Amino acid sequence: MHLAHSSPPKRVIVAISGASGAVYGVRLLQVLAALGNVQTHLTVSDAGFLNLQQELDMGPADITTLADVVHPVRDVGAAIASGSFQCDGMVVAPCSMRTLASVAHGMSDNLIARAADVMLKERRRLILMVRETPLNLAHLRNMTSVTEMGGIVFPPVPSFYHRPQSIADLVDHTVSRVVDLLGFPQVHAPRWGGLRVAEPPDSVA
Repeated sequence: MHLAHSSPPKRVIVAISGASGAVYGVRLLQVLAALGNVQTHLTVSDAGFLNLQQELDMGPADITTLADVVHPVRDVGAAIASGSFQCDGMVVAPCSMRTLASVAHGMSDNLIARAADVMLKERRRLILMVRETPLNLAHLRNMTSVTEMGGIVFPPVPSFYHRPQSIADLVDHTVSRVVDLLGFPQVHAPRWGGLRVAEPPDSVA
């Protein structure tokens, strides 16, 4: 007799750094939790906690309850700091320019940068939702470096072809595109089916 074994959960690292747009990290955790069979590992920088408070009135207890496992950002000995930790992807949402620079130059000066470095060296999916505007040359060069190393630079730029009715619609669409990149199913971003064909005007007799 063979016992049926359920498939092990997918693992995703979510990091929230000190750029504006903390809502993207929060919403990503919520969407991944709703998928089921996805285990989330969260780490938040000091500035990330400040932004969560300023932008969403969320304290540490509010955000940490959304993840399955929480790792302090200074714990460079955490499981996610090792290449032996099996993981299906990592998203920094949002990604500050400081975090981008740390990743681009292999600094590994905190757990976010170290975990991202691991993703790159192990050839796993790394998505950086970089949030700054306008961009200076250092920003652009750092984005190029990360891209050349195999990371995905994903600025959370809203789209409007789906005719969003609220900020929540914009956030959901952006987060859903990230979920797509992770290879998971998503329901908040309708698939593009081509341009709508305008109805021809009534002919005049």
